[in-house]
Amino acid sequence: MGKDRAKPIRELDLERYRALYGLTAVVLSNFAIVAVAIVGVWRLGGDKSVIIGVLTAAFTAVSTMTTAYLGIKAVSNTAQAMAQGAPRRTPTPPETPTPTPPTPRTPDHSHP
Repeated sequence: MGKDRAKPIRELDLERYRALYGLTAVVLSNFAIVAVAIVGVWRLGGDKSVIIGVLTAAFTAVSTMTTAYLGIKAVSNTAQAMAQGAPRRTPTPPETPTPTPPTPRTPDHSHP
């Protein structure tokens, strides 16, 4: 027993590490985008049209980065649940009575 074996990482722990590091990367990227936007606004010296463009681009980048992470994480969780054979909860449709066919209408010939 001279070999030093690494303790295997459980699948749940691995998923937690992935989520933690992914979220950390997104948060740090968002902070970097905000910092660059602040420096850009500060260096522009008051040109409002350019400041609006910089802030719009920064907001778009932050929201895109966050949305992409959350979307990828949701798809990953769904795929993992399907791969593990987790039972899907599908709503059962309520029982509806069998509709009765409408009665045929006869043409009204009483009007000239």
